Amino acid sequence: MSAFDKSNSDKPLVVGIGGTTRTPSSTDRALRLALRAAEDAGAITHCFSGPFLVRLPHFAPEHQTRSDEQRELVEMVRRADGLIVASPGYHGGVSGLVKNALDLLEDLSTDSRTYLEGRAVGLVVTAAGWQAAVTTLEALRAIVHALRGWPTPIGASLNTAEPIFDGQGNCTDAKSANALAAVGRQVVEFAVRHAETAKRISWTI
Repeated sequence: MSAFDKSNSDKPLVVGIGGTTRTPSSTDRALRLALRAAEDAGAITHCFSGPFLVRLPHFAPEHQTRSDEQRELVEMVRRADGLIVASPGYHGGVSGLVKNALDLLEDLSTDSRTYLEGRAVGLVVTAAGWQAAVTTLEALRAIVHALRGWPTPIGASLNTAEPIFDGQGNCTDAKSANALAAVGRQVVEFAVRHAETAKRISWTI
């Protein structure tokens, strides 16, 4: 993914969060494909994948100190115009690794743009079966709603019971590839339209 540099650019910033402790994983590959689609739609992207998420301490709301990694994640999300979150379906739900990162967004609770307000969030789930894929996607949607974000109409649920990625990380299943591309594209479309709407409103005030 492209390194973060939004200086002198009107391009929206889309932040990806997801992956597993195993690299490369299906979840990591799916996230990167969705972010690539966001780049193709005109966004700058930044990815917090599994190896980064592993270094995050457990979120403890009673503690105010933050590690460098925690501060980096929170600040990047604070600047983001949209997000893409990818989780494996573990026992029918979101992985602890991804949930810990999302819990850290409590640090945005007192921002003027509270939590994920005004931002589209694309959701990607990989699981070895449709049941875990669907229930995990529903759980992610509920989390995004709680954080005041806007889940994109299309969420990508990938059944990895059969291999769907090749050795180069490309998705070999056409339906899954199209869903990932749609997720990335819709996040950018929302970000652009939201920015245009906010600008029109500011002109009328």
